[in-house]
Amino acid sequence: MNAVIAAVGVMLILSLCRVHVVVALIVGALVGGLLGGLGIEGTLQAFNQGLGGGATVALSYALLGAFAVAIARSGLAHALADKALALVGKQQDGAGGALKWLLIGLLLAVAISSQNLLPIHIAFIPLLVPPLLYVLSKLQLDRRLIACVLTFGLITPYMFLPVGFGGIFLNEILLANVAKSGVDVTGISITHAMAIPALGMFFGLLVAVLFSYRGKRVYDLEKVAQSERVDVHYNPLSLLVAGLAIAAAFIVQLWLDSMIIGALVGFVIFSVSGVVRWKEADGLFTEGMKMMAMIGFIMIAAAGFAEVMKTTGEVRALVDSSAELIGHNKAVGALLMLLVGLLVTMGIGSSFSTVPIIAAIFVPLGVQLGFSPLAIVCIVGTAGALGDAGSPASDSTLGPTSGLNADGQHNHIWDSVVPTFLHYNLPLLVFGWAGAMLL
Repeated sequence: MNAVIAAVGVMLILSLCRVHVVVALIVGALVGGLLGGLGIEGTLQAFNQGLGGGATVALSYALLGAFAVAIARSGLAHALADKALALVGKQQDGAGGALKWLLIGLLLAVAISSQNLLPIHIAFIPLLVPPLLYVLSKLQLDRRLIACVLTFGLITPYMFLPVGFGGIFLNEILLANVAKSGVDVTGISITHAMAIPALGMFFGLLVAVLFSYRGKRVYDLEKVAQSERVDVHYNPLSLLVAGLAIAAAFIVQLWLDSMIIGALVGFVIFSVSGVVRWKEADGLFTEGMKMMAMIGFIMIAAAGFAEVMKTTGEVRALVDSSAELIGHNKAVGALLMLLVGLLVTMGIGSSFSTVPIIAAIFVPLGVQLGFSPLAIVCIVGTAGALGDAGSPASDSTLGPTSGLNADGQHNHIWDSVVPTFLHYNLPLLVFGWAGAMLL
């Protein structure tokens, strides 16, 4: 069996059996390394080399956690939640639909903005979502629906709009690697190439919102109250300082392209202003880092897992074996390339890291099968994006879980990973294949 298939399969099975994702990634990496001929020492060496690749992201999320706790202490997010809760109290029986759609629209708009307008990625989730949990629970909104909404906003903009993170993914990673692999991409409209796959994401969102999770789901309000609905005192000054800190963090991040420095600047503003007392700053900082620690460790372990997969060289072997099955059949070729992309990204957890790996292999294969440059860009881009939703190690699923599970009532695998896999990866396969055949 191919080492990549075995490693990803073991990781996914263990995750579905509620084994912690970090453990599942380590065991999967060991299985893949051993089957790939690296041996125990070679596997551990590759895994350890890869760990450093996730350290920057992990530290960024840890500092963002501290920044999130400081914002919560200022009362800004709770002020928003209190306004929403007041609206819930004024609703007549059966008249809560407007507020429900307002909250869904707000979270979707913020998630989309986090990729393009203000590229902060998942940083907004621990700031905004936990204070809203009480309101969401009062409305009996299914959190699986919110996870799908957030994941759509975290993925679709970067795979379709060449602005912010989309500019990095589409221009600097996707087009650059396709060109590097021997295809002339001059004059190609990247939004045209990725429009049909993006429609697949939109289709999945509509299914989740209008059909799958439209019903009510009951959550324990006491657990929500214990975790978030504590008395938070806020005043105009604390809200103003919070606004300034957020603005400063965004500006610094955009200026220096560093979430670490941006979050640090925001936290310092809270400390200097007195909203966070100096003697409490150390404990608050530690609390915030604990909140995001799980995401950090999963991202570090995922980087090690990815390095093992690269070192085995089994990704190319997987594509070569697929090419033997393809022959000269374009339809089968497009489908198999997308499935390989799904497998690789599910294991690595990042479409940004997957594209450079698969482009060097997929582009010559696409040329051999007679696909147009536009279709090749569509295939590689979709194959990279596939698996970002639905991967236990992806920050597009870890981010929503970090906010929705603040009270322990949202399981990462069954409430974030499985719903997003079903609603986004399956439509992406269909629409990505259609795009490859039509372009």
